Amino acid sequence: MRKVLISLLFLATPATAASPVAEILCDASDRMQARLTRTMGVERQAMGIQGPEQVMELWTRQDGSWTLVVTYASGTSCIVAMGEDWQAFGRDPA
Repeated sequence: MRKVLISLLFLATPATAASPVAEILCDASDRMQARLTRTMGVERQAMGIQGPEQVMELWTRQDGSWTLVVTYASGTSCIVAMGEDWQAFGRDPA
């Protein structure tokens, strides 16, 4: 029984992975933008209003990696998702 409890405790501990998100999750918007461009080498490609207090921003790098950031009216930005193999598609004119 003791081995089972120890195993369950080990499994319940969150795993840590080497990820840029682990270093910065939320920061002042100007510092976040500086980190995204200088440290991570990404450029803002798109943005859209999510609500009266939030803007979603998509940042990408030429190697296909991408970062999704939410920027709040309060002046804080947070990385909410990251991934790879971003593919952009052109829009047909309306």
